[in-house]
Amino acid sequence: MGKFIWLCQIRSLLLVLFFLSVVDSFLSLSSSSLNPIPLCLPEDTSALIQFNNTLFIDESANDLCAYPKTKSWNESTNCCTWEGVTSNKVTGKVISLDLSCSMLAGSLSPNTSLFRLQGLKRLDLSFNNFSGSIPSGFSQLVSLTYLDLSGCSFSGLVPSDISLLSKLISLNLSTNDLKFDRQSFDMLTRNLTKLENLVLELINMSDFVPTSFMNLPSSLKHLGLRFCNLKGKFPTEIFQFRYLEYVDLSFNSLTGYLPSSNWSGHLKYIDLNDNQFRGSIPASIGNLTKTTFLDLSNNEFQGQLPSSLFSLKQLTDLVLSDNSLEGFLPTHVRGFQDLKVLCLSNNLLTGAIPSWPFTLPSLEKLDLSGNRLSGPINQIQKPNSVQKVDLGYNEIHGEIPSSFFDLVNLTELDLSSNNFKGVINSVMFSKLENLLTLDLSSNSFSGVIKLDVLSKLKKLGELNLSNNTLLSWSSDSGSNTTFQELDTLYFSSCNVRQFPNFLRSAKKLRILDLSNNSIQGSIFKWESEGWEQLIVLNLSYNSLTGLEHFPGKNLKFLDLRSNLLHNLPPTPLPPSLQGFWISNNNLTGKIPPSICTLTSLDVLDMSRNYLGGVIPACLGNFSHEILNINLQMNKFRGKIPDFCVDDNALVNLALNDNQLEGLLPRSLSNCTSLKFLNLANNKLSDTFPHWLGVLPDLQVLILRLNNFQGPLSISNDTKPSFSSLQIADLSQNKFTGLLPTTFFQNLDALKHAISKHKSMFQEAWENLGLSQHLALDYYGQISLDVTTKGSDIKLEYKRSLPIFSGIDFSSNKFYGKIPDVIGELHAIHMLNLSHNNFIGHIPPSLGKLVELESLDLSSNKLSGRIPSQLTNLTFLAVLNFSDNNLVGPIPHGNQFDTFENDSYHGNLGLCGFPLTKQCDNGDEPKPHASKFKEDEGSPISFLWQLVMMGYGCGAVLGLSTGYIVFTTGRPWWFVRMVERDWKPNVTRWVCKIRGKRNIH
Repeated sequence: MGKFIWLCQIRSLLLVLFFLSVVDSFLSLSSSSLNPIPLCLPEDTSALIQFNNTLFIDESANDLCAYPKTKSWNESTNCCTWEGVTSNKVTGKVISLDLSCSMLAGSLSPNTSLFRLQGLKRLDLSFNNFSGSIPSGFSQLVSLTYLDLSGCSFSGLVPSDISLLSKLISLNLSTNDLKFDRQSFDMLTRNLTKLENLVLELINMSDFVPTSFMNLPSSLKHLGLRFCNLKGKFPTEIFQFRYLEYVDLSFNSLTGYLPSSNWSGHLKYIDLNDNQFRGSIPASIGNLTKTTFLDLSNNEFQGQLPSSLFSLKQLTDLVLSDNSLEGFLPTHVRGFQDLKVLCLSNNLLTGAIPSWPFTLPSLEKLDLSGNRLSGPINQIQKPNSVQKVDLGYNEIHGEIPSSFFDLVNLTELDLSSNNFKGVINSVMFSKLENLLTLDLSSNSFSGVIKLDVLSKLKKLGELNLSNNTLLSWSSDSGSNTTFQELDTLYFSSCNVRQFPNFLRSAKKLRILDLSNNSIQGSIFKWESEGWEQLIVLNLSYNSLTGLEHFPGKNLKFLDLRSNLLHNLPPTPLPPSLQGFWISNNNLTGKIPPSICTLTSLDVLDMSRNYLGGVIPACLGNFSHEILNINLQMNKFRGKIPDFCVDDNALVNLALNDNQLEGLLPRSLSNCTSLKFLNLANNKLSDTFPHWLGVLPDLQVLILRLNNFQGPLSISNDTKPSFSSLQIADLSQNKFTGLLPTTFFQNLDALKHAISKHKSMFQEAWENLGLSQHLALDYYGQISLDVTTKGSDIKLEYKRSLPIFSGIDFSSNKFYGKIPDVIGELHAIHMLNLSHNNFIGHIPPSLGKLVELESLDLSSNKLSGRIPSQLTNLTFLAVLNFSDNNLVGPIPHGNQFDTFENDSYHGNLGLCGFPLTKQCDNGDEPKPHASKFKEDEGSPISFLWQLVMMGYGCGAVLGLSTGYIVFTTGRPWWFVRMVERDWKPNVTRWVCKIRGKRNIH
């Protein structure tokens, strides 16, 4: 009986299982019949195939794309199954086409079959390589809600019919060479009333008034306008759009203010980097409780940081660098628990650095550099896993706290340009095994460092200890010291006296800077073993007397300036050399023939030596490769070789202060990139090189102290001639004749105020992408020995291309009247026509030279009165009218009340203050006693030396395109020198040296 029951149970179970399997099969069949793969419409298949046939696949066009999606398309299969194609499951119409990053190339015509896909709602063609413009015809896709044409290499105007796609929710046209006209954009903002996402990054919108964005629909969530050339005031109301979540206005020139209230409560991402927004950061910013990314850097914000900012709990990135924010950092914060990046660099923050940034649980990067933070760093409790710390360029003092070195995840540490002190020892860095970059430069560390201490940092790639003047390394460093990953070593301006042995084992070392130390003697071949991988070597400003061979075969930049070298090594220069600086040494003999093999040379500076012989013709032959040649202050003789015979890139040429003779090579007229030409103090004999007027960029022409002769004739073939010239020095030659009016009429660059240039740091960073360390000393220098008041003064000055302008035609044989047209040169700072044979009156038009700081018309035959209009020259610091035939009263007012007798001596007919001779009427008001006293000798001579000091070699080296200069040991004096505004200070410099005081 039990067996029977058991069999019945088994039978029942089998029946249940059979029933369940039948039901499952039925349900599967039913589901399959209810949701079959739709059959693509024939017209859509045809349109897709035809569209694909008009294009081709270029697999080299985009390395980031994985594979071409259309490669698998097969006309014999259902197009609904094709890669990137989505169809309506009921009608079979293609409703979505995603061909992003499909390596497609070709052009889209207005008749493209793509526009026949009437059911299309989503179209993504981004990151392909279409040529030409966006075709008109998109308005045919009446159902389109999503359109992405970003990164497709389109150019030209955005077609207006895109604005007719009234159902669009998302539009992305970014990363193309496109431009919107105002009418098309106005139509877009009026018609696309459902738009939520608008991304137009890198589209040219320079003609737009930013108020146009006020017409965007209130439904907007995402606004991307990065790199759009936008200018003007951006409407604050945009930040108050109700649904706005993402706004990127970075890298434009927009002005405006942040809203004081009513921010969009949905904002998550705000990027205003590199604009001109101003005002304070309002306390209402604390209401952005959903914001994760906030970048307000590189603007003009000022005032204190609102405390509410530090309560934001969702922030992951806070970047407020490069503004004028001030005040103290809070001692505690309530938010920032998810913060990964905190960057407040280059502001005016003061006070002590609190400990909380180092303890934030998620922080990876901390940058507080370039402020006025002071005091010691306190001990850190429970240091967190921060990876990058930059506290450079502050006023922090004291020793580095021991807890600071518990930041075991540090990869980059920059404490440069502070007042840290103490001894660098093994305890400090023993835990920082992940450190890749360490910068302790420009502090007050002292003692003898044993480099085997730092060699424990196995991953260290860059080490900068420069400008610690009391720091040196141990003479026994290196016996067991190896730096496996060391790529860059800066040890400039310390107390180094010899090369450490470890350099021979640093197999990956590419940049080595030991400049401005006390290394003496010769560099022997065995000492430079292991330097084969060097690309940059800076040994300038030492006391080296010999170099046995040039290290390595990969060297690109070699700086041996300001040593005591007598000869170059017999070995050839490395053929890879791009920049070679060996000025201010004791070199004799001729330029080595191996110079001619340097086909990649950009900069050659062999100035201030005792080199002789003729200048090799090869320097002219490969000048199509070279940018800057500086051979000034040597003993070269013979003729100047032909430069720019072929296509060229020669920018600066300085051959002054040699013994060169003969004619100027006419090939110089082919140097179409030439900006600076200095041939002063040679034995050249020629007529005025009017043919140089064809050079469109020539800014500085110096022919002083030669044997040039004849009239100042101007070519009739070039109009205007010398249009870019800003400095012209023809003094102390034998020029004669009248000054041609046309010469001055052509000087267009001197008719308008010269724009103030950016600092050299900014130019180097922006144009070359150089870091601050690499940009230092980029522009080279020139120094002059000037004698004034019986004292020898050695002056050095570094600067960019001229923001000073001047004309010096003194000590020639010019005659006739001074042309009135000179009064049109409103941007000129110095005019010297002294020691010639000019006659007639001083032109009253000179009173229009409102920028003029120095005027010398002495030692001529000028007559008549001094024009009263000259009192308008309120920048005038130096004046010399002596030794002429001037008569009448000396004008009063402004600068004329500051000049003393020697500005007017030798003019027997002059009267009035400051002369003792009274005028006939005796009624002139006597001005206050002058506080100035003139020097003996020519005042202009000193000023001109000052000007040339500021240009000379600095410009010759200035435009070199590869010199990665690595001196970090002299940043502060260099920064102060290049960042100040030079022009308003020139009067103050001159007056200070001359014992004067500037009355302005």
